[in-house]
Amino acid sequence: MNLPEPIAEAVKPLYEALPLERAMSQLVVTQPGFTKLVNIVERILNTRTFENRSTLAAGLWLYVDELDRSHKISQKIDDTTGSFWHGIVHRREGDFSNSHYWFHRVGRHPAMADIPDYEPHGFVDEVAASQAQAGAQTGKPAPQLVEKQREEWAALFAWCARQ
Repeated sequence: MNLPEPIAEAVKPLYEALPLERAMSQLVVTQPGFTKLVNIVERILNTRTFENRSTLAAGLWLYVDELDRSHKISQKIDDTTGSFWHGIVHRREGDFSNSHYWFHRVGRHPAMADIPDYEPHGFVDEVAASQAQAGAQTGKPAPQLVEKQREEWAALFAWCARQ
């Protein structure tokens, strides 16, 4: 992921503790994040680099599956970027209709151009269908959907970092 140097350096401890290819492995979060990761995120957010960067804070909390913390931040960001994070939070909570609502508010966000084959409403529907199927069977979420979720997060986080 191409991040500005100060941000890349600040998040390095988090990426070392939880690389992107292992992060956000649950499509719908059923277990909160790990205390160790929460402490790392709190340290990152207390740096000057992240001062007044609420869009990045919302993203970091999503990265470690702390949906409540991300939600509190994203709902206070009154623009399409805040709505994008907000839509992701609700999808990851399993509140698919609310996720659609927030993605309607987003429309087309510039970060979406960096996500291959991405249409947010279609993705919400795919996750919902996957969850319905997972309820009928016990198993892991579809790997291609988890990968899409990571691509979505990385594109939006990188876009926010460049702003």
